[in-house]
Amino acid sequence: MAELPPVADLIDTYAVSRGVVLRAFQALRRSGDAEPVPGGRWRVIRPGDGADRRPLEERIAAVITDDRLEVGAPFPSASTLATRFGASRPTVTKALDKLEVAGVLASGGQGKVRTVRAVPNREERS
Repeated sequence: MAELPPVADLIDTYAVSRGVVLRAFQALRRSGDAEPVPGGRWRVIRPGDGADRRPLEERIAAVITDDRLEVGAPFPSASTLATRFGASRPTVTKALDKLEVAGVLASGGQGKVRTVRAVPNREERS
């Protein structure tokens, strides 16, 4: 996916107002050609781009079934998951905390490896 230039760069390059740039981005969004990404940026959506729009905790829970992890198996670290999902480590940590509260993961405490407590089936995740 290609990121569009920041709003400030477009204002400077094309000598237009912020409102013009934002209206152009909204038009691209309505047509399905672009979408906003965290940090106030926008990216181009290419045909066939299969962006996963599920909440992060659901995508992380899917790692258990996708990687065929069993109960008691070590779960990937927050840093590894942040790289895998293109999210910040604090955001991934919050999603992991939600999975711990839901009983899917078990935490051994600070600095210890999380483990799989329960394997979610497809009905639970939908």
